[in-house]
Amino acid sequence: MQNPAERSSFLVLENFIGGKFVACGSHIESYDPSIGEVYCRVPDSGEQEVEAAVAAAKEAFPGWSARSPEQRAQVLRKLADLMEANLEELAQAESRDQGKTVALARTLDIPRSVHNFRFFASSALHHTTDCSQMDHVGCLSYTVRSPVGVAGLISPWNLPLYLLTWKIAPAIAAGNTVVAKPSEMTSVTAWMMCKLMQQAGVPPGVVNIVFGTGPRAGDALVGHPEVPLISFTGSTATAQRITERSAPYCKKLSLELGGKNPAIVFADANLDQCIETTVRSSFSNQGEICLCTSRIYVEKSIYSEFLEKFVAAAKKWTTGAPSDPSSSNGALISKEHLEKVRQFVALAKSEGSRVMQEEIFGPVTCVGSFDTEDEAVSKGNGVRYGLSATVWSRDVGKVHRVARRLQAGLVWTNCWLVRDLNLPFGGMKSSGVGREGGKDSYHFFTEVKTITIKQ
Repeated sequence: MQNPAERSSFLVLENFIGGKFVACGSHIESYDPSIGEVYCRVPDSGEQEVEAAVAAAKEAFPGWSARSPEQRAQVLRKLADLMEANLEELAQAESRDQGKTVALARTLDIPRSVHNFRFFASSALHHTTDCSQMDHVGCLSYTVRSPVGVAGLISPWNLPLYLLTWKIAPAIAAGNTVVAKPSEMTSVTAWMMCKLMQQAGVPPGVVNIVFGTGPRAGDALVGHPEVPLISFTGSTATAQRITERSAPYCKKLSLELGGKNPAIVFADANLDQCIETTVRSSFSNQGEICLCTSRIYVEKSIYSEFLEKFVAAAKKWTTGAPSDPSSSNGALISKEHLEKVRQFVALAKSEGSRVMQEEIFGPVTCVGSFDTEDEAVSKGNGVRYGLSATVWSRDVGKVHRVARRLQAGLVWTNCWLVRDLNLPFGGMKSSGVGREGGKDSYHFFTEVKTITIKQ
C-alpha cells in the first residue's frame, strides 16, 4: 500500500460510501501539526453525504446481519491481518496527521487498532443469553439479541484509528452496519483503512466513512431519524448537544467524555515505580489521552521528596520531531490547542484551584498534598469528572478501600493503562454515559428480546 505520509504528497481524501470512494464538492484544510503546514484536504460533508451513507448502510444491513457471527468474524480477522501487514505505513501516517511520535503510533495506536478487530471477532463468538424455567406455570422464557441497525459512530482526534476501530469492530461484529465520522483534524488513517476494507471483503455499505466537521456532518448523523444509536468519544460539551439532538428519537447513546484524572500517592508507595509511571501517565501522547493523569495528590510526609524526583524525571521527558526516535512527545494537535494549553499554564500561576478543575488535554499536571485518606478521597472526587484514577500504596487493604470510594469508571492501583478489553470502559458524572468493552459493547450494539413459550 502506498504510504500517504511521504512529505512530498498532498492528499485529497474522499468519503467511503457503499464500498466506493465518493468525491465531495467542498473540503477542509488539514495540517501537519509538527510543521504547521497544510498537507491534506478533507471532505466537508453535510446532510447530502450523510443521507447517502445511511442509505447505503440500510441497504447492506439485511445481508450482513443475516450472516453468522463466525462469518462476520472471518471478515474482521482478514481486515486485522491487512492492517498489521501495513502497520508501518499506518503508523507514519498517524504520526504526521496527529502530531504524536512515530514510536507511539507504531507501538500503541496501530497495534491496538489491529487488536480491536481481532478481539471483537473472537468475543462475538462467545456471548450467552439468559433462560428461565417457570415450572409452576408451565413456561420457559429465554432471551435473544439482535443487531440494532445503522450505528452512528463519532471518534476523536487524539487516538484516531485506535478509537475509531474500538467502535467499528464491535458494531459490525454484532451484525450492525455503520456510518462513522472521524475527526476532521485526523482523518487519514480512516481513509487508508477504507482501502483495506475493500481488500478484506467487507461488503459494500457495511462500513461507511463520512469525513467532516461536527456541526455539519456530525450533526446530520446524530439527527438522522434512521440511525437508532450513537457511540461518541469527545468533549462533554459536544455530548450535551448530541443528547439534545438524539432526544426526539430516543436513540441509544454511549458517550465517552472528558476526564480530570487523579493519582493518589500514599507514603508507603514504591516511589521509583510510581514516579516513572506517573510521568508517563501525565505526558504520554502530549497529554492528549482522556485517561492521562492531570492531578497528583501526594501524602504530605513524602510531598517534597516526590516533587523533587517527579520534576527531575519530567525534565528527561523530551519533546521533539515526531519522527525522531529520541522524542518522548511530538506536537500538539493544532496551533489553537497549543494556545489553549499555554493559557491554562498562565492561569495556574494566578488561579491554581481553577486549573485543578478543568480538563486541559495537554502535557500539564498539577501536584498537591493531603494529610489523611479521607482527604485524599475527597480531593480525588472533587471535580465534575469521573473517568479514571490511580492509587499508589503497598497496603492491599488501603488500595481496595480507596478504589471503591473513588468516583471513577476505572481505577488502577500501582499501574496505569493496563486494559482487559473484556471489562467495562467508561466514566461517571460528566465523564460519560454507558460502558463499552466485550460484553458491554455487545449489549449496546444489540437489542434484547424476551421470548416465553407455554409448554
